[in-house]
Amino acid sequence: MPLELQNGDLKMPRPRRRRIFAVANQKGGVGKTTTTVNIAVALALAGLNVLVIDLDPQGNASTALGAERKTGTPSVYDVLLGEISPAEAIQTCPDAPRLGCIPATIDLAGAEIELVSMVAREHRLRKAVQSIDRYYDYIFIDCPPSLGLLTVNAMVATDEVLIPIQCEYYALEGLGQLLRNIELVKAHLNPDLNVSTILLTMYDRRTKLADQVANEVRNHFAGKVLTTIIPRSVKVSEAPGYGQSVLTYDPGSRGAMSYLDAAREVAERGTRETP
Repeated sequence: MPLELQNGDLKMPRPRRRRIFAVANQKGGVGKTTTTVNIAVALALAGLNVLVIDLDPQGNASTALGAERKTGTPSVYDVLLGEISPAEAIQTCPDAPRLGCIPATIDLAGAEIELVSMVAREHRLRKAVQSIDRYYDYIFIDCPPSLGLLTVNAMVATDEVLIPIQCEYYALEGLGQLLRNIELVKAHLNPDLNVSTILLTMYDRRTKLADQVANEVRNHFAGKVLTTIIPRSVKVSEAPGYGQSVLTYDPGSRGAMSYLDAAREVAERGTRETP
């Protein structure tokens, strides 16, 4: 176990202003939910107040954070429909008392159809977040692997987009469409939206391809790419099955240390943000 976690002396700086991230990539299996969960847990264990909003109907972020998500549980679905306030849906992560989670239940699968006929349908989540954002240093919204109305809601509600990109063949496939959609949201719905952070995931140092992808991403996105690269890790994959992040499941693993470093980078960048 890393000493800083073991001794409880893990510290990261507060951001100059509250930061809200949409964690997005319409390509599945890139480490999107894993990134959301582990960076959020790391920041919370470091003493910051963090909220994860699970906007993916699969509910994997909710499961990994130990949140209840059976049918009938107050969830992000109820919040989007305006049936309850966000505060009524927040659950506390058992492994990190400073981390809250608004879970997703199976009800969310039909939410996009129900939202279509609603007034200001793209702004439902933004309005909800604005009622609670003052209580948090960081809010992460785990988007579904698609570019539908739920993802648009996330992008309207946030200032920043964090894109995990896996160091594998076809890594950049579909990324152009994601970036075009972000520009459309920025032009028509949220002028403050910005792709601020890129995280390279699933890095396998045994392959030349991984280095080629990493270099290509760094050349294309320059200063937006975090220095930390997340390696392929069995422990990272196992942790959600136990309702945990890798930081609490196996704090001494390479995956845990990498996500800790990535969270530290995010926190340090937050101190340089202009208010």
